[in-house]
Amino acid sequence: MTQIELRGIGKYFGALKVIKDLNIAINDNEFIVLLGQSGCGKTTTLRAIAGLETIDEGDILIDGKPVQDMKASDRDIAFVFQSFSLYPHMNVYENVAFPLRATRKSRSEVDSEVQAVAKTLQITHLLSKKPSALSGGDMQRVAIGRALVRRPKAMLMDEPIGALDAKLREEMRTEIKRLHLKQGSTTIYVTHDQVEAMSLADRIVVMHEGVLQQVGSPSDVYSRPANIFVAQFVGSPVMNIADAMVSQQDGMATVVVDGAAEGLAFPPELIGKLDAKGTRSGSIVLGVRPEGLQIAREQRDGYQAVEVQLIEPLGSHDIVDLKVGSQTLRARTKSGFVPNPGERVWARIDPSQAHFFDRATGISLGIEL
Repeated sequence: MTQIELRGIGKYFGALKVIKDLNIAINDNEFIVLLGQSGCGKTTTLRAIAGLETIDEGDILIDGKPVQDMKASDRDIAFVFQSFSLYPHMNVYENVAFPLRATRKSRSEVDSEVQAVAKTLQITHLLSKKPSALSGGDMQRVAIGRALVRRPKAMLMDEPIGALDAKLREEMRTEIKRLHLKQGSTTIYVTHDQVEAMSLADRIVVMHEGVLQQVGSPSDVYSRPANIFVAQFVGSPVMNIADAMVSQQDGMATVVVDGAAEGLAFPPELIGKLDAKGTRSGSIVLGVRPEGLQIAREQRDGYQAVEVQLIEPLGSHDIVDLKVGSQTLRARTKSGFVPNPGERVWARIDPSQAHFFDRATGISLGIEL
């Protein structure tokens, strides 16, 4: 079993604090993805766990034992870098075998472990080749094999497929997930790509400017974002965000998007839930993902007339930009549902997919309808 815990981690580069009071508990065999923009502190956090960076505050525990003062070589952690970092003068067999030879394993033990890892990663046919003869995907498989061969307590991966093309990234995502399920190792994976995070993670750790924003399953982070940053960082296209006002008319709640002439109808219980949060009298920020915007080609009750500004065809579906007041909201429709920009359509927001945020703090009000 391998459990990793970060308690109150703080890290400075000069006067700049790049990690701020970070607390995460990672369970045995869990696949955790650290997700955030470049410069948010995710790679520094990964390197601190590995022992490649020192920390200025807090504790790093592996199986309950503090390791922040322990050398990287004593932590039994494997690290896969974004650059493949293979030895060019060695063939694939020798590259994979290198960590075992460094610990003076016998020749038979080395051969047994290398062959087992090569079979798992499907690189047995490459063992005699030099890195210069390999594709990018194969080189990354070899780098992962070199990390796996000594059976470490945990695998740390720093954007390992970021340099590959789109098709190879997709293939390697599947391979990494399959490998994790087969090996059962505790894995921490760093990326700025939310698609990678959503497809790989048991839990996603979203970071921004060194501060932990949210920890949760991919479903929770996508469907229940903790704040506006998470709402607009996770998901493609991003969640629509618009300033809005809420009022009560004819027994229904009405949400008026900034600049709109008329409001969108919502269930009346929205009023009471906003009152309970102390935000009824003030303005809010409305959030809705593109699939939560429903479009009709003809007028319907509860729908508002809007103008189509842009259509982005994506094959399986279209992304349609709608002018609502002074805001542009993006909706997801079936392919070809709206044929041309400039057309008039009718739209509503599915209340069950609406999100409400505090305008001052950006934090979700946690209201579900």
